[in-house]
Amino acid sequence: MSSRPAPRDLRASDDDRDRVLAVLAAAVSDGRITQDEFNERTSVACSAKTLGELEALTTDLSDVPLVRLDGGHSISGIFAPARRDGRWVVPEKVAVTAVRSTVEVDFREALLQTSRVLVNVNVVVGRVHLYVPDGVRVQVTGHALLGRTTVGRNVVPAAALQADPDTPVIEVRALVLGGKLEVRTPPKPRRRFRLFAR
Repeated sequence: MSSRPAPRDLRASDDDRDRVLAVLAAAVSDGRITQDEFNERTSVACSAKTLGELEALTTDLSDVPLVRLDGGHSISGIFAPARRDGRWVVPEKVAVTAVRSTVEVDFREALLQTSRVLVNVNVVVGRVHLYVPDGVRVQVTGHALLGRTTVGRNVVPAAALQADPDTPVIEVRALVLGGKLEVRTPPKPRRRFRLFAR
């Protein structure tokens, strides 16, 4: 039996609390909650220890959850696009399916519950894009028939993974039939410097 905590029992970070505080500030400024409700919810947000405590503070203010706690093991786009992004809790195994559609799965702000995540990808005349942050390695195996797989710098051979067992790994097992699987790490935004005229 697994002793892994449920997604709602995972510890909240300062960034998670800041996201909730920003939503509450917007809600009080446009009149969706009163000043008293704002003060009460802000106090709870600042002392919240888990993601579940934070989730309850904004469910009536945003149709898109700040943290996805549903633990969904399946992301499917069948004749319609699908996307999983933002702050979400990644289960140990995820199934991604694209049938005549595009599915995007963004791990850059996600919470990995385990150091090794298995992602089963099935593409039938569609596209799957996986976005992986720096510091997470990817191993891709599988078959492509009348399709292709494009991988970025985070994809490494299995031997390299064994050399550094502490690095988080997303293992992708793919079957691509007449479509495309793309795994990449988008570049960080560049800093822009302004030159001021004297």
